[in-house]
Amino acid sequence: MAMNTSNRKHTYLVGARLRAKANGARKTDAHIASPTFWLRMPRISSPLRRLSPASGLLQVCLLLLLPLSAHAQLDLPLVYSTGTVLQRDQPMHVWGWSTPGSIVRATFDGKNAKAKTGTDGRFDIALPAHKAGGPYVLAIDNGKEHRDISDVLVGDVWLCSGQSNMEFMVSQTRDAENEIANGNDSAIRHFKIPDSWAPTPEDRLAGGEWIAASPASVGKFSAACWFFAREMKAKSGVAQGLVNSTWGGSRIEAWMNAATAGVRADDVAARMKKMDADEQRATDATRQRLARWSNPAPHTGAAWSSPDLDTKDWVSITVPGYWETQGYYGMDGTAWYRTTFTLTAREAKQGITLGLGTIDDSDTSFVNGTQVGETKAKWNGVRAYRVDPAILHAGTNTIAIKVVDLGANGGIYGEANLLYVQPEGGEKRPLKGPWLFRPDTVTVTAAEGKNQLATLLYNKMIHPLIGFPLRGVLWYQGEANANKGEALAYREQFAGLIGQWRGEWKTPGLPVVWVQLANWISGNDTPDESPWAELRESQSANLALPATGEAVIIDIGNPKDIHPTNKQDVGHRLALAMRHAAFGDMAPWSGPRYRDLKIDGANASIGFDLYGGKLAVRSGDAPAGFEIAGADRRFHPATARIEGDRVIVASGAVSHPVAVRYAWSDNPEQANLTNGEGLPASPFRTESATQRSHR
Repeated sequence: MAMNTSNRKHTYLVGARLRAKANGARKTDAHIASPTFWLRMPRISSPLRRLSPASGLLQVCLLLLLPLSAHAQLDLPLVYSTGTVLQRDQPMHVWGWSTPGSIVRATFDGKNAKAKTGTDGRFDIALPAHKAGGPYVLAIDNGKEHRDISDVLVGDVWLCSGQSNMEFMVSQTRDAENEIANGNDSAIRHFKIPDSWAPTPEDRLAGGEWIAASPASVGKFSAACWFFAREMKAKSGVAQGLVNSTWGGSRIEAWMNAATAGVRADDVAARMKKMDADEQRATDATRQRLARWSNPAPHTGAAWSSPDLDTKDWVSITVPGYWETQGYYGMDGTAWYRTTFTLTAREAKQGITLGLGTIDDSDTSFVNGTQVGETKAKWNGVRAYRVDPAILHAGTNTIAIKVVDLGANGGIYGEANLLYVQPEGGEKRPLKGPWLFRPDTVTVTAAEGKNQLATLLYNKMIHPLIGFPLRGVLWYQGEANANKGEALAYREQFAGLIGQWRGEWKTPGLPVVWVQLANWISGNDTPDESPWAELRESQSANLALPATGEAVIIDIGNPKDIHPTNKQDVGHRLALAMRHAAFGDMAPWSGPRYRDLKIDGANASIGFDLYGGKLAVRSGDAPAGFEIAGADRRFHPATARIEGDRVIVASGAVSHPVAVRYAWSDNPEQANLTNGEGLPASPFRTESATQRSHR
């Protein structure tokens, strides 16, 4: 479900959608096949995974056992488990919990170390640094209990964090079938932390296990992380460990501690309490509305599509429009829509095109009881189905659509002009008026806006990892903060997060590499302002910090999809940047970046730092995507040419230029400047918003 705040609607929707949509394997057949109207429990922050009501007895038993496990004599973090990857060439920090005052020993490849547990039962052991290799066994012993952690590899460990584009799985990438078939490397391992939250910092993760890459498993890996690791493994020859701590739609504040986010824990708790109360009221209202259909549905499957179906217990609904905004807040699963249209005998004999707009997420569509089209898990795909004359008849014809919502918003939504009947060779006729609506097999849950609140994800998904040795951090987030009035603040927020994580890992030079926002039509930019361009600027500003890198991807996104499927090139560019940031590799790792501005009469000369030999263009004969402004700060499209490491920019509309900007829009489709390696130049403007505000 989208947030109520209008300017955040698309950002929350985007992330929540990919978490459910892109991770569709978690909410497909098993999810939809549940008993009619079983009510799903809200997400929990305890170590227990969410269980269905049918598992009630097991849930009670597990709850009863929690106090015992919490005081177990020897307990280790989940990241220290079978198949773990440990960081090479760094002291191996191993911690856990045991009886207060006990001595705990660790043994690894013939090396031993020990530590005494404190009064809180925690122990911290530092084993000597170890070169890459394996598999090994990590043994932990407290004198009464002994643990052997087997199949341990030593290589490079990366924390992959952010929102939906980092969570985006290999199974949804371009050429996914081939990528999965060839995704066989047991030395690349993935640890996915489940979506979880806590009001205060916690020591234990909610779940997760190490999974080695194989055709059976790699489809669920973070795609950006997998393609990155595959390249890093090919270059280094050492094992790669990927710790995937992501939550779609999350804002950067959610990944910070309270001090960095500038919030008080009490205030966060109060907001959580209010949010939970509001969510409870909204979902209770949905359950009450659904109670009219509490008995099992009299028809199932294709019978719902029959033109003769008795629809007296169906209700009216406005189309287009999400069902959450029409009294079904928190509802996911399967529901049906019905309406009619009329044709002349001539039109029926010629056939029609049926436009059904955008449907969130999947549809199976029928005319007069016969299936005419189906689209699966494509929430932003426009449906237009050809209907054969054999299916049609003169007079009234019936449309029935089975809609399956995998999470977040659901239903037939979008632009009304995409809903139409178009006879062969004729004009489009809109499908107007209320439609009939009937929920089928659904669940009800809260919108779970926890990924929007400061500190909550950090407390449960980052804090328990502190101390687990890392080689670096990959960050792919920003869409949720790319809003007017917020994008500029991201500069300091991101710097704060980098500094905080480096401080907590006690590694001031911990390499951090991120993905700059891709090109996308957000609908929120204007000729004067672009929140996405401003957020890109905020991201790039943090390259001033040591051991950082940025992957620019304004040339490989999808203007119509905030989740581009080309994660192969994303992973490649992340690898280039990380090899530079972490290992000092001087091979080209970045496209051109703005260096300086010189004014020569009506011309503006832009100097670039080059990381690949020379300036070039990806397409066309000359650079494009430049704009120039005079003293009035009104920007005009400009012509440009390359002269060595500079681009000369001019416009007949500006006689005395003072400022230049490049690729300054949410979707800078004309921008084509690259280096000799084909890496795109980063968007820029020659004076910042701060400079402009002081003039």
